[in-house]
Amino acid sequence: MVKRILAAKAKYLAGKFPVVAVLGPRQSGKTTFVRDVFSGYDYVSLEDLDTRSQAVNDPREFLGRFKKKLIIDEAQRAPELFSYIQTVVDKRKKEGIYILTGSQNILLHEKLSQSLAGRVAILNLLPFSMEELRLAGLGPSSVESAVYNGFYPRIYDKKIKPVDWYPNYLRTYVERDIRLIKNISDLNIFQKFIKMCAARCGQILNLSSLADDCGMTHNTAKAWISILEATYIVFLLRPHHKNFNKRLIKMPKLYFYDTGLACFLLGLTHQKEVATHYLRGALFENLIISEIMKYRLNRGEEPNCYFWRDKTGNEIDCLLESSRGLVPIEIKAGHTINQDYFSGINYWSNLSGAAPSSAYVVYAGNENQKRTTGHVLGWENVTDVFK
Repeated sequence: MVKRILAAKAKYLAGKFPVVAVLGPRQSGKTTFVRDVFSGYDYVSLEDLDTRSQAVNDPREFLGRFKKKLIIDEAQRAPELFSYIQTVVDKRKKEGIYILTGSQNILLHEKLSQSLAGRVAILNLLPFSMEELRLAGLGPSSVESAVYNGFYPRIYDKKIKPVDWYPNYLRTYVERDIRLIKNISDLNIFQKFIKMCAARCGQILNLSSLADDCGMTHNTAKAWISILEATYIVFLLRPHHKNFNKRLIKMPKLYFYDTGLACFLLGLTHQKEVATHYLRGALFENLIISEIMKYRLNRGEEPNCYFWRDKTGNEIDCLLESSRGLVPIEIKAGHTINQDYFSGINYWSNLSGAAPSSAYVVYAGNENQKRTTGHVLGWENVTDVFK
């Protein structure tokens, strides 16, 4: 089993809070994770219809069945439970009583904030990171395989080809999760919408253009993006708020949590196709940004990354907020280091007054370098920006 970096933080928080919620996309390994980390707990899954029926219709009796500490899997299936969980934890006054998992942030967070405010610690478990796979001896052999295969656990556990696994994943996600969240009459249009989002990964989100291409209203496109966010399919990278006396882009950029799913939605059927695909640069950028997100989330910390772009097109792909100030990161899909890779960093450094030596270029090659214009990191070493 691939050990998850989040385990240490989950154990720590279970000693500080009565409830710990582990959220993440479907099939990201949440059940395996909590059953491993909290192996002494009772376990119940609300995916089971009979179990869910009792939890919804008689929550007090349902919780009373379990005298030990309890894992409640897919807890958003019975949000009625949360107010009763509040009563139990307030009465027992102990830590780590309940561990909840959920793949639908849109319902779980709303109920948690109402019933369990101050009583719950929330963690996010995404699919494997390259760091976790490397520690397990399963690291990707090339940047193309990393982008194409993605990082969902079952692909590595069962050695399933991505071209066989992702169609079933998408079908299950659309037919089960989406129907539960929102009454979408035509699921085919929703699937088309997801594919159009994949064609825009790494780009500024233009809801009007996206809506026009899908034949829907702006408000519908906005609502559906929120659904994809809430179910951990996409995330929006926000522009950094500091102006530096320039007019800035204010819209976020669109990324997928998993590049393997994005490749499937784009119609790629083999990793060799990544190298020649017109979105190769965007997919590589997506890979690096998602790894930066995972590094923080796997340690129970909120992501601290943004991007920066002004109205004339000058851009920094990723800005990290840290104790040493803003750390600019440029992401380049080439395999050979080019001095032009530093042009955006040089422009930003002159504008902000930051030292170029604190900047990074992450590229698709393997060599690490330290230059006067910044550090160069190979794609496998992207998390070195945190060190």
